[in-house]
Amino acid sequence: MTTPSNSAARFQDRVMLITGAAQGIGQRVAERAAREGARLALVDRADHVREVAAELREQGVDVIALQADLETWEGAEEAMTRTVEHFARLDILINNVGGTIWAQPYEHYTPEQIEKEVRRSLFPTLWCCRAALPHLLASKGNIVNVSSVATRGLMRVPYAAAKGGVNAMTVALAYEYGEHGIRVNGTAPGGTEAPPRKTPRNAAEQTEQEKAWYQTLIDQTVNSSFMSRYGSLDEQAGPILFLASEDANYITGTILPVAGGDLG
Repeated sequence: MTTPSNSAARFQDRVMLITGAAQGIGQRVAERAAREGARLALVDRADHVREVAAELREQGVDVIALQADLETWEGAEEAMTRTVEHFARLDILINNVGGTIWAQPYEHYTPEQIEKEVRRSLFPTLWCCRAALPHLLASKGNIVNVSSVATRGLMRVPYAAAKGGVNAMTVALAYEYGEHGIRVNGTAPGGTEAPPRKTPRNAAEQTEQEKAWYQTLIDQTVNSSFMSRYGSLDEQAGPILFLASEDANYITGTILPVAGGDLG
């Protein structure tokens, strides 16, 4: 029987790849994993990821920064290959890329917007899981996918569809690879307070109507939470790291809502 590791060093010498690590939840997961001994591959398409890695490197962390477009198979495969070339292994994959680009009634989405939402919030997880599996099979590693409780939410049907796909593939992968010792879990964050994004998902200035639609999304998110508030970055990072750790060795195929009581 495996006993839980020292919580102060749950990831000592474990190689963890975190996508979407340039800011927000991904950056906070990286900072906390580093304090627990992880060796880190930080992946993002924004060059801010290099700044995050540089700060951690100054603290003595073994970390690399990789810029990649994870909406493509080529980007995902290269990220995994370069990680294993540097560290000689991969133990933990945290799929954190995704996020609502537009907030509006479904009838107002264009076909191009629908496709972009799905590509942004489903394909990076699909591609990265596929690219990482050969390496995770070798290390008996595990995957944590960051989904969303917005699978039941207002003003973002395409995003809900994408995150519903993340939930489904999480369970299917866990079922398929459980016999190989691979755990696959997910968290479903609710609204999360974070600093302004360094790279906006949608740089276009909002109209008054678009601002009103987005406020509808915010109001619904807060009202759906039993705690009637947004969560913090630490409140999201903690459950992700729990599922990635040996403390969760008998948990797989689980989507953990982290949304103040909202189950999505």
